[in-house]
Parts: sequence; C-alpha cells; structure tokens
Amino acid sequence: MDIVDLLQSAWPYLLKGTGYTLLFAVSAMVGGLLVGGTVALLRLSKWRILTWPAAIYVSCMRGTPLLVQIFLIYYGLPSIGIQFNPITAGVLALSLNVGAYLSETIRGAINGVDRGQWEAAMSQGMSHLQTLRYIVWPQALRLAVPSLSNSLISLIKDTSLVSVIAVTELMLATKEVISTTFQPFPLYLAAGAIYWCLSLAFEQVQRWLEARMNRTLAR
Repeated sequence: MDIVDLLQSAWPYLLKGTGYTLLFAVSAMVGGLLVGGTVALLRLSKWRILTWPAAIYVSCMRGTPLLVQIFLIYYGLPSIGIQFNPITAGVLALSLNVGAYLSETIRGAINGVDRGQWEAAMSQGMSHLQTLRYIVWPQALRLAVPSLSNSLISLIKDTSLVSVIAVTELMLATKEVISTTFQPFPLYLAAGAIYWCLSLAFEQVQRWLEARMNRTLAR
C-alpha cells in the first residue's frame, strides 16, 4: 500500500481521534479555568485556612506526573467506591492537573496589576469584589492570555496520555491503524502534523484575543 492510499484509509480513524483530542483539550481547559480561578482566589485570600489547602493542592498536582493522576482517578478511585467512565476520568484528570498551573498564571496576572489600580477603585467607593471584577480582572486577563494559550497548547499534547485508559484519542487511533498496516513512520508523521496544525490554530486564536483585548482596554 503506497502512502497516499495508506493515509486515505487511515484518515477516518485519525479524524475521529482528532475529535476526541479536541474534546479533551477544550473540556479540560474550561474545567481547568474554573479550578484555577477558584484556587488563585483562595491563594490570594488573607485567611491561612484558605491559602494553605490551595497551596498544598497546587504543590501536589505540579509535583506528581499526570500519568499517575490519570491512573489514580481511573483505577484507584473505584477501590473506595468512586468510579468514572474513561472520558470523564480523562477530562477530570486533565482539568485538575492544568488547573494547578492555571491558578499560578491567574494569581501572577492579578498580582501583576499595579496596586494603585486597587487603591484608586476602592477610593471611589468600590468594594474589593467590584474592584477585582471590573478593574483588575480585565487587565489581569490580558496579561494572562499568552500563558493561558501556552497551557492550552501543552494540554493538546498531554491528551495523548489518556490513551492509557483506552480512550481512542489521536495517539491511540494512530496506534490502532499501525497495528493493522505495520507502517509506523508515515502514520506517526501524520499524527505529529495534526498536533502541529491544532497548535497553530490555537496560536492564531491567541493572537486574535490579544489584539481584541488591547483594543478594548485602549478605549
């Protein structure tokens, strides 16, 4: 079978795997933003009873391999009566992992906004929450966009790890086609090209978001 025929026959499987890869990446990014935003606010709190658990969570998630976290959620939790299907377990593991990194990104972005912005807003009678929501957060978000985009691109590649719990994302789909065609080089090359194209697409989204936010804040 020549390369053109090989890629034509493999394309439906790779396309399905790419769909799962996108599903995992986007779902985990949304979940990670919710987790990361919450953890960042807890770490910025003045109360140690809130900052300590958040700091321990970030340390644990960043200090252990993502693969271990996937195994723990999918194979470990059923032993204490908590069971997830492979897709839910994969999205949950990726969300919790990337959430720890995003929390540091968001915390750094909020701290990066000049302290005078807080003082000026609060001197106008705004509460702490109103200042964060209307004054600080829009500026912090613009600062955080490049790092958030990097996290999403890393997440696209990390989705290949969920193949260990039998989810047919792009990497596992590629392996399945290779097991029947015995032609690893062109198929792994095709998988790499698809990952690259996905990363390029999200880089374009990042540039568009940055330009849009710069225009909004310049008004």
